[in-house]
Amino acid sequence: MNDANIQTHHRVCHLCEAMCGLVIQTEGDAVIDIRGDRDDPLSRGHVCPKAVALKDIHEDPDRLRKPVKRIRTAAGAYQHVEIDWPEALDLAADALASTIEHHGVDAVGAYFGNPSVHNYGMLTHQRNLFRHIRTRNRFSATSVDQLPHHLVSLWCFGHMLLHPIPDVDRTHYFLMLGANPLASNGSIWTVPDVRRRLKDLKARGGKLVVVDPRRTETAELASEHVFIRPGTDAAFLLAMIHVLFRDDLVSPGPLAAFTDGLEEVGEAVRELTPEWAAPLTGIEADNIERIAHDLANAEAGICYGRMGVSTQAFGSLCQWAIQVINVATGHLDKPGGSLFTRPAMDQVVNTNPGGFARFASRARGLPEFNYELPAATMVDEIRTPGEGQIRLMFTGAGNPVLSTPNGRALDEALEELDFMISVDPALNETTRHADVILPPSSPLEHDHYDIAFHNLAIRNTARYNPAVFDKPEGVMHDWEIFSELGERLAARLNLEPMPSYPPDRLVDAALRSGPYGDDSEWQLSIETLKAHPSGIDLGPLAPSCPERLQTPGQRIQLAIPEVLEDIQRFKRETSTLDDHYRLIGRRHVRDNNSWMHNHHRLMKGKPRCQLLMNPDDVEKEGWKPGMWVTIKSRVGSIEAELAASDEMMPGVVSLPHGYGHGQAGTRGQIANRHAGISCNDITDEQYVDQLSGNAAVNGVSVRLSARLAA
Repeated sequence: MNDANIQTHHRVCHLCEAMCGLVIQTEGDAVIDIRGDRDDPLSRGHVCPKAVALKDIHEDPDRLRKPVKRIRTAAGAYQHVEIDWPEALDLAADALASTIEHHGVDAVGAYFGNPSVHNYGMLTHQRNLFRHIRTRNRFSATSVDQLPHHLVSLWCFGHMLLHPIPDVDRTHYFLMLGANPLASNGSIWTVPDVRRRLKDLKARGGKLVVVDPRRTETAELASEHVFIRPGTDAAFLLAMIHVLFRDDLVSPGPLAAFTDGLEEVGEAVRELTPEWAAPLTGIEADNIERIAHDLANAEAGICYGRMGVSTQAFGSLCQWAIQVINVATGHLDKPGGSLFTRPAMDQVVNTNPGGFARFASRARGLPEFNYELPAATMVDEIRTPGEGQIRLMFTGAGNPVLSTPNGRALDEALEELDFMISVDPALNETTRHADVILPPSSPLEHDHYDIAFHNLAIRNTARYNPAVFDKPEGVMHDWEIFSELGERLAARLNLEPMPSYPPDRLVDAALRSGPYGDDSEWQLSIETLKAHPSGIDLGPLAPSCPERLQTPGQRIQLAIPEVLEDIQRFKRETSTLDDHYRLIGRRHVRDNNSWMHNHHRLMKGKPRCQLLMNPDDVEKEGWKPGMWVTIKSRVGSIEAELAASDEMMPGVVSLPHGYGHGQAGTRGQIANRHAGISCNDITDEQYVDQLSGNAAVNGVSVRLSARLAA
C-alpha cells in the first residue's frame, strides 16, 4: 500500500434512513477503509454494519454494469444478454410508445421500490419520463409501508410530508408502538446512533415504553415492554384517548388556539374504555390507564408508531390516534415532544401537498393517494381485462415479487405482460421478468444529497458529497437514464421533451431559495456544503406552529369524517377474535428489505429466516425447535424451520421480510445461498387497511401444522 495514493472521501451512507456520515479511504479504484465520520453533526461517528458493506455493494460481481435484454434460448429457456445503451434505450422507448399509442397511457404500469428514495437522481428525474406517461397505474413501496403516515399528515396538518418527528434527545417519556429503531436505525424518523440516544433518555431519568407483540431489540433496552395482540393497536390507542378525556387530562396548551375537532374526538371515544380494549389487546385495563396518565403528566413526552402499526388492517386509524394523543397532551410542537423539521431543501414547500381518492383502481375500487394506487391491487390491474389493463410494466429499484402481498401471484402475472422495463442494477426475483434492464451507476459513482431524509431528521442538518469514484465509461446515472428515455419517448409521441439538468443543480437552486439560502445568514448552496464535507448543523428542531401547518387557515384538523367512521368499522370487525396464530414480520440491523442479501458481510452469521414462536405454544403443539412447519393462509402455504423464543407473545409467530431468493433466472450468488422463504407468499393482497389501501402484512391470520415427511 502506497500512502501517497490513498484518497480520503466524505460520504453519507444511503442504505437506510439514518444518514450516517462516513469517511471512506480509497486506493485507485478500490475501497480500503470505511468508518464513521465523527464530525458529522447528526450521526457523531456512529455507523452500523450496513455502512461497511458499501464496499461489497460497489464491488458486487453480480451487479449489472451494462444493459441487458431478455431472449429465449434454443432450449426454450429465458436468459439475459448484454446490449449497448442505444439499443437498450430504443427498445424501451419503442415498447412504451407502442403501448401508449395502441392502448393508452393507463396500459403502462409503474412500480418504484424503497431504494428509489435513497438516491436523489431517482427522485429528481423520474418526471423527465413520466410527464409523458400520466398513467393511473402507478404503485410504490409507500403502500406496503408508510401510506397511513402520509394520509394522516395530509388530513391533520395539510401536507403528506409534514410528519412530526420524535425529539428523543430532550424527551422524558417515550411511548413507542410497533417500531424497532435499534434494528432499523429509525423509520419516518432519521435518528442515527439511536441506542445511545435511548440510553441517554433513561440515564436522565426518562422512561421508554415499547408496545409490541415481540420483545424486540429496542424492547430489550426499554424501561418497560408491553405485549399487544397484533392488529389491535387501535383499541389500545383509542382507550388511551378515552382516559385522557375521562380523567380531564386533555391539555393541548398553545395548540388549543389552532386545533379543531377535539370535542368530536372525545365524543367518538366515549364508550371505548380500557375495559373494552383489554380483552382485544391482551393489555390489562389498569396498564392502559397508567400509561395514559404517565404520558399526559410527563414534562415532555412522545407517542410514536411505525411499521407494526402502519401495516395492519387499521393502520390509518392508529396513526391518526397517535397524533390525537400528541395534540391532546400538548406534546406536539414542543421541545422533547414531536416537532416538525425545517430542512434546507424543504419538500413541504417545494412539492404538492398530495391528494386522496380522486380516482380508484378499476378492479377493487381502492383509492389513489398522490396519484398512486395501492400495491396490493397491482396483480388485479395486470389481469383484469378492459380499458386501462396494464400491458407494460416499468419498475425502478424495486423487487415487489418479494416485497408485496401474495408475491407468487405477482410473479405469475408479470409473465403475462406484453413487455417489462426495469431501471435496476440487480437481476432479481422481479427484474428476471424484464425484457430490458437499464442498470444505473454504483452509488459510489455519483454524488449524493438526501432530499427525503433531512425532512425526517432529529436535527436540522444539511450535507452534500461528491462521488467517491468517477463514473466509468459506458455507464449511465439513473437521472441520465430517465432523461434519455424521456427524450426518446417524446420524439416518438411528437411531444416536447423536458429540459434536463444534473440533480446537483436542482438541489442547489432549492438550497439557495430555502430557509437557509441566499436570504439568510447561512448562505447555503452546493458550494457551501462542498466546503463542509461532514455537513452543517442548522440547529435543533423548534416549535413552528401554526406557521408550518399547510391546512386552510393553518389549523390542526382532528375530526376527520373518514377516520371517525373507521372507528365504527374497527368496533364491528374486532367484536370477535378467532384463535388462529397471527403472523408478524421482523427486521435485522444488517437487512433492509430484499436488496442487501447479496453481500457476505451482511449475510454471515446465524441463519435469520426462521419462524419464531413462543415456547409455550411450541410445547402446546407438541413440536420441537428445529423441526419444519407449514404455515398456511388464504393465499397459499410455505414451510419454515421452527425456533422457540420467549420474545414472542403467545399466539404470535414471526418471519423476517425480504427473503425468498434462489429463483431461476436471478443473478445473486450469495443471496441464493441464503435464499430463505418469502413471508409475502402468504400475506394476503385482499387484506388491507380499507381507509388508505395500505397492505396489511402484519397480523395475518395463519394456520400451522407439522410438515409431513417427504
